Amino acid sequence: MKAAYIEETGPPENIIYGDLPDPTPQGSEVVVKAGSVSLNPVDTYIRNGANYWELPQPYIVGADIAGTVVDVGPEAQRFKVGDRVWGTNQGFLGRQGTFAQLSAIDECWLYPTPENVADETAAACALVGVTAHLGLFRDAALQTGESVFVHGGTGGVGSMVVQMAKAAGARVIATGGSEEKCARCRDLGADVAVNYKTQDVAAAVHAFAPNGVNVVWETVREPDFDVLVSYLAERGRIVLMAGRDARPPFPVGPFYVKGCSLHGFVMFKATPEELRACSVNMNRWMSEGKLQPQIGKTLPLSEAAVAHRLQEENTLQQAGTLAGKIVLTP
Repeated sequence: MKAAYIEETGPPENIIYGDLPDPTPQGSEVVVKAGSVSLNPVDTYIRNGANYWELPQPYIVGADIAGTVVDVGPEAQRFKVGDRVWGTNQGFLGRQGTFAQLSAIDECWLYPTPENVADETAAACALVGVTAHLGLFRDAALQTGESVFVHGGTGGVGSMVVQMAKAAGARVIATGGSEEKCARCRDLGADVAVNYKTQDVAAAVHAFAPNGVNVVWETVREPDFDVLVSYLAERGRIVLMAGRDARPPFPVGPFYVKGCSLHGFVMFKATPEELRACSVNMNRWMSEGKLQPQIGKTLPLSEAAVAHRLQEENTLQQAGTLAGKIVLTP
């Protein structure tokens, strides 16, 4: 089979597109023939060596996949040959990645793809979708009628947060870095969209929710907690999912006297049961058209190194040349 893999960590140029042996399913694994895979910033960090576990050798990059089951292991029970599935959380904690024509994946990490949902949609929603779901519902316990502030409402995760919050009956205010991105936030369901480059975000948040918002979702790597805490209502919650090396000051006093809580997490530490719970809502919302990925670029799998370079330029250098997810087709 063809696969995009590395033999040593380093820059995107270390990615090799070549032949590897077809996988044989063991235990409860199934083999998935990829229809689409998608790229996430965390994939580039791992490829560059920022991981805390030993990588398989060679290591196939990638976490997300959607495709069709073509073989099943002797202990597999949930899926059969011919089933369409999607999944994420691969390439982490010693597991092999997904950027290959065929992937052997334990069925506990896979979910049925609804008939009316394309592989491209499922793959592009996978990691960013479960991230948004875990943060909003498992950790922040978002309730119908509450309000949510999303910094960066058109990004991979941010766009999922906007759509899921609206699907759950929340009110949403989101930011974008251009008028076009603000318009896209509104298209995704945001009640209010603010251009953070030209408008007063704090004034807009306070006008939107005079008593404060219930949930702040922060996507910025170096948050200004003084500002974020000022946005919060009593018993408000902040969700963090970026900024591994960040060490910003934190306003303890204003935070605790309002009875607020702070939730940080990485999705790859979620259990199979937690992720399967996310997939139930995600499948329903994808099928109903309420959850749609923002796909900024589609490339063949053979250009995985190009995709990694483009992702890094936009994640780390803020190049502004990508709006949405990169999807690759084997």
